[in-house]
Amino acid sequence: MSNETMYEKMKAKLANVVPDVELRYKAELAEEIMRLKKERNAVILAHAYMEPALYHSVPDFTGDSLGLSRDAAKVNADIIVFCGVRFMAETAKILNPTRTVLIPSPKAGCSLAESITAADVRELKSRFPGVPVVTYVNTYADVKAESDICCTSSNAAAVVRSLQSEKVIFLPDEYLAKNVARETGKRIIIPTKHARKGAQPESNVEYEMIGWKGRCEVHERFIVDDVKNARKQFADVLVLAHPECSPAVVKAADFSGSTTAMVKFVQKSNAKRFLLLTECSMGENIAAENSDKEMIRICSIRCPHMNEITLEDTLESLRQTRYVVEVPEDIRVRALKAVERMIAIG
Repeated sequence: MSNETMYEKMKAKLANVVPDVELRYKAELAEEIMRLKKERNAVILAHAYMEPALYHSVPDFTGDSLGLSRDAAKVNADIIVFCGVRFMAETAKILNPTRTVLIPSPKAGCSLAESITAADVRELKSRFPGVPVVTYVNTYADVKAESDICCTSSNAAAVVRSLQSEKVIFLPDEYLAKNVARETGKRIIIPTKHARKGAQPESNVEYEMIGWKGRCEVHERFIVDDVKNARKQFADVLVLAHPECSPAVVKAADFSGSTTAMVKFVQKSNAKRFLLLTECSMGENIAAENSDKEMIRICSIRCPHMNEITLEDTLESLRQTRYVVEVPEDIRVRALKAVERMIAIG
């Protein structure tokens, strides 16, 4: 594919999203990435939060955490370049231990993943013995290794129901846990990080779900007033909220669902105007594929970690085989069980 052809391909979708001078520059980068992919037998996986010029040019697979986990499990290439944050690249390595997995930036972390450690999970299991642990995929490999099963925002409720357990530990997103508790009819408690002396024993509190005080630094910033202000200005707007938003925001929205669920909702809806309460690049990526629909920009919050991944970094990652993601084998084997159980549920 020539530079001009790549430019035309990108322009067809991104003319109203990315300035033309930037498109021409990005098209050159994308073309070189495509050449290197073929030369090095590599594939690129890209999350929906990637910048539009990257998301709509070089990936072989795009989607949300669950979809990309499934795609990673099927990859036969020598190199997997994961354009997302580190826990996603770790999941690809967990599923493909013999492949070289690269992440274009070492700074692409996650506030939610960093809110809990493997030691925290072990302590919770000692405080609530015998209670199965559901861990959100937005966690690092050592935390997954301490879990019975992983979940994503799209299958969290199904995973909880699949355990057929009276009580469940659900980690680490506080808001997702509360939204899932409401959906599954469970009473939830958010225990202190370490049991305090003199505190009321958890055994004296009525609950069926144990959560954790971890939050996504993007989704926790959305408030109910964002919804009210949007409706005040645009009477026909449909509001879509990610389930990492607070329960109050989810309740105020017209629809709540995972990244993929929101994409499908917009595609199938007859409405013309939407407000997406999630990472703002996703709104641009949806707008690029639905030119007849408007994504209003009242709430536009960029994930600083996803923002670390660029076409420039992706090109250098392939050129230099940087930055390689490794997972210790003892952790990988234990984490694999939890991830495979998640994928099996769908």
